[in-house]
Amino acid sequence: MTSTLPAATSTEVPALRRPVPETGSTGRTTPPSRLRSSRPDLLLCGALLVAILVVQGWNIADYPTLSDDEGTYLAQAWAVQQGKGLAHYTYWYDHPPLGWLQIALLTWIPSAISPGAMTVGTMRLAMLLIGAISAVLVHVLARRLALPRWAAGLAMTLFGLSPLSVVLQREIFLDNIAVMWTLLAFCLAASPSRHLWHHFGAGLAAAAAVLTKETMLVVVPALFVTMWRHSHRDTRKFALTGAVTACALIGFSYPLFALLKGELFPGSGHVSLWDGLTYQMTRPGSGFVLDEGSGSWGVLHSWLYYDRVLPLGGLAGALLLLLTWRWSVTARALAGPALTVAVLAAVAMRPNGYLPAMYVIGALPFLALVLAGGAAFVARLVLRRWRAEGERRYVTGGRYALAAVLALAAGSYVVPRWYDGDRTAVTADANAPYRAASKWLSSEVKDPEDTRVLVDDALWLDLAHAGYRPGLGVIWFYKADLDPAVTKTMPRGWKDLDYVVASPTVRRDARDLPTVRAAIRHSTPVAIFGTGPDRIEIRQIAGQAAGGTR
Repeated sequence: MTSTLPAATSTEVPALRRPVPETGSTGRTTPPSRLRSSRPDLLLCGALLVAILVVQGWNIADYPTLSDDEGTYLAQAWAVQQGKGLAHYTYWYDHPPLGWLQIALLTWIPSAISPGAMTVGTMRLAMLLIGAISAVLVHVLARRLALPRWAAGLAMTLFGLSPLSVVLQREIFLDNIAVMWTLLAFCLAASPSRHLWHHFGAGLAAAAAVLTKETMLVVVPALFVTMWRHSHRDTRKFALTGAVTACALIGFSYPLFALLKGELFPGSGHVSLWDGLTYQMTRPGSGFVLDEGSGSWGVLHSWLYYDRVLPLGGLAGALLLLLTWRWSVTARALAGPALTVAVLAAVAMRPNGYLPAMYVIGALPFLALVLAGGAAFVARLVLRRWRAEGERRYVTGGRYALAAVLALAAGSYVVPRWYDGDRTAVTADANAPYRAASKWLSSEVKDPEDTRVLVDDALWLDLAHAGYRPGLGVIWFYKADLDPAVTKTMPRGWKDLDYVVASPTVRRDARDLPTVRAAIRHSTPVAIFGTGPDRIEIRQIAGQAAGGTR
């Protein structure tokens, strides 16, 4: 006796929403409604989280090299903690302040216990919490998007243990915090409960992501695609309306803040949000990403230097899912992440756009998700797609053998490369020159309160703790040319300085900063730490009294 499947009707619940487990050769299981309800998911997620925290936390202060951006965000957080305003200099609306307000909260207790610990290397530990939350959210989102348990674990592994992720997630970047909020928004949008407050919360989380780092704005359309697919059709309009309203209301708080301060539009004697946005939109481009020799080409290859698997494999996975969207359950489930990767890739490939090194951070979790999704798609294709009823045992064995060969081939390619990259991250000391320069300036200068020194922001807080006057004694080198509040205290320009710490960042950007360039030209090295292009030179300004040092 044979049976036939009934034809689908217009009232049938879509396959992605039916709580019917998919078992068989792929080991695919029904996504749990909550992570805490599934012990296997908890065990897998917990084991991977421990591994991620160990790899990302070990040697975190010494690798990678401290960056000026890290110092800037931490110094702005320090200014908030000290009640000095939204920044350690004039806040000029370069970014919304929510990002470093969160950093201020994360570092508040350790800085209160030990004020001298408020330095970039030490406070990188705060990013471990952000990375841990984001890694767990990747696993949760993968399960909510109907990926099997092994694929969710693979996505979490890709996101947390790729050498590119390890390096970038250690650094105090606003992008890392924005990614956490973005992942939370996607998890709420894909909630299996489909409560209206989940979608309202997704809108709030999306707004928090954008106000943490404004580049996350381009991801919002993909978020709404995910929400559309996972919301109940009877309440879909209410869900989307609530999410958009929540996102807009929180998002408009930023221009409202500028309006209430009288700084929305340009005017005499004050900064403005309009000028900040104009600067961000008109800053010089770094060239086409595929144009060899351009700045964007260099940024791309700096990413591929650390890892080729996640960026290139993720792009291939996104392309595979987008091309098979019409007939693949996995592709339809991952439509939001795949669209996110496509949008971020399209923005990065603008003919003459500006491509910062941390741009890829926003794509990392979605690259991991679509790469894991692509692996799940291939596994489903090999193990189940064309499996006929009554298939002979040797054919089934061949399918498993093929899947095992593919998995071993992928592992043999990835593991050695990741091992080398992660070993460098947990053993190399890239910041010895910075520590030595900080120690020299703290111990060898007689009277730090009356000494004026140009530094990059990676050293700014070190010297503020060492007794230099914050802002006008220890001076972030950009401000010597660009901030009227600083330049008016330097009527003689470079002659009003005692030292300039010529780090790689200072030497690179001095060509566009006349005062900094002149200070380097009219100074001589008194101490050099490190060698080659990564060296740090402490240079004494010509004509200053030799008594400035002991």
